[in-house]
Amino acid sequence: MEPRRIALAVVLMAAVLILTPILFPSPVPAPGSKTAVSDSLRRADSATVASTNPVAADSATAAAAVAAGVASGATAPGMRALPDSTNAALRTVAVPVDTAVVTTAPAVFRTTNRGAALIGVEMQQFVALSNKGRTKGGPVELAKVGDRLLSFRLVTPGDTVALNAQTFITTRTEENGRAVVRYDATVGARAMTIAYSFLPDSYRVNVSVVVKGAPENSFLLIDMPPGFRSSEADTTEDQSHLAYAYKPDQQNAKGVSFGSLDPGERRIEAGPIAWTVAKNKYFLLGVLASNGNAGFAEVNFTGGVRVAKAATRSEATIVASLRSGSVAFDVYAGPQEFKRLVAMGRSFETSNPYGGWLQGVVQPFATMVIRLLLWMKTTLGLSYGWILVLFGVAVRIILWPLNQKAMRSSMQMQRIQPHLQEIQTKYKGDQTKLQAEMMRVYKEHGMSPFSSLSGCVPMLIPLPVFFALFFVFQNTIEFRGVSFLWFPDISLKDPFFVIPILVAITAMGLSWIGMRGMKANEQQKMMMYLMPAMMMVIFFNMASGLNLYYFVQNLASLPQQWLISQERSKAQPVVRG
Repeated sequence: MEPRRIALAVVLMAAVLILTPILFPSPVPAPGSKTAVSDSLRRADSATVASTNPVAADSATAAAAVAAGVASGATAPGMRALPDSTNAALRTVAVPVDTAVVTTAPAVFRTTNRGAALIGVEMQQFVALSNKGRTKGGPVELAKVGDRLLSFRLVTPGDTVALNAQTFITTRTEENGRAVVRYDATVGARAMTIAYSFLPDSYRVNVSVVVKGAPENSFLLIDMPPGFRSSEADTTEDQSHLAYAYKPDQQNAKGVSFGSLDPGERRIEAGPIAWTVAKNKYFLLGVLASNGNAGFAEVNFTGGVRVAKAATRSEATIVASLRSGSVAFDVYAGPQEFKRLVAMGRSFETSNPYGGWLQGVVQPFATMVIRLLLWMKTTLGLSYGWILVLFGVAVRIILWPLNQKAMRSSMQMQRIQPHLQEIQTKYKGDQTKLQAEMMRVYKEHGMSPFSSLSGCVPMLIPLPVFFALFFVFQNTIEFRGVSFLWFPDISLKDPFFVIPILVAITAMGLSWIGMRGMKANEQQKMMMYLMPAMMMVIFFNMASGLNLYYFVQNLASLPQQWLISQERSKAQPVVRG
């Protein structure tokens, strides 16, 4: 009998479980109840969040649910405060985690109500590249899996709250043609609102933070991304550019590469700070103090853990003062396009601090060069490959008169050098007589002791352009993925190493032509082969576009070098007496 009783009990239990929901259905929750609020948020998350129109069909339901949950009456401009009784009732509501997706013309932004954080930016106009210059498929995404691009902490006297553990209530609206995502929560005993306002045709986002009743000496800590996802053909080279940069008030921008920080090493930079950025080779995320504000109080950098030789992770935190419980700032998350960075103001185009201790010279020169290249591109409408060819020829033509003078001065020095050596040998024991005789020789040939130096100066003038281009090719996204001739990408090295070899050959040709009509010694003959070989090694792994520019420079110099060598051959020897 015992097995039968057990079987009967099982059958009765199954019947109860099946029939109870049918006979006694659950009542439909009334609008505005706790269950209805949660369901509305879930529907808003699935139906409206991914819409390109921030005010979609279900947004009214989501907005109503969110408005009902605004804690402690905290409101953003133009939004209605709710009664304290409603706020108290809704503090017990379990808010589901959701992701708000806002699509602007150039990018797709993702924010989460878990900490009101920015968790992703996808750039529609740029594609991820493979190691052969082809696309990996899909647009460039900044955030690495599991990382946040921006997250926040609230600091009040005696307390620090990490907002990543706080679930906010989300509301989406549209104001003045902009999509606005607002997050509200009660943090401790204070109502807090973080609002993102997305500019429709920009990578720029305006962010405002309001903490109701925040005491004096309260701060918002803004945590920058610890790294970026690589979307480049050369991942290792892209990671070598991982860095932070910041702009102190009344000073040049300064860079902090990930590799310059040892694991756990902390560096504190006092404010006011106009902006701070995290960047890789071509993309960056920057946080800028709003125009008219005093700037951020400070920024802290901490070295991240290294799992390999390369430093791929680090930490940076901006300290923003809460004035009257609020702070506003701008976020730029996008490509390092020169014109867009300039449009942000606040010297944001210097977010790639070039030149190290020579920044005061190199940075302005690099800015001038990129402005000129962009102007040529806009005016001529040619590929950047041809722009570099024309630029190399133009620089050589502009410098033609100076180089002509330098070469002739060098030729004259070579002609009188034997006479000078004779005088030095004859009067080596009489310095006064030696100087007088040397000045006489210089005067007879219309020269001065500084002629040799003046001959070198024109040779040095192209160097700032070369250095500027070297830095420009490191981060100028306009060159990214641009093919030319057999180069799949002028920002990467020549895959067949043809151009570095041509640079070396043309350098040797210049040396050979330059020595025509001269009696070269063994050292000069050795340098004729050694220098081109060194140049080939130096240029071997440089950007193919930079190699192209230098090759064109050498090629355009050959005619001038040939003409000077012809003059030297026809010149009469110096009459000594």
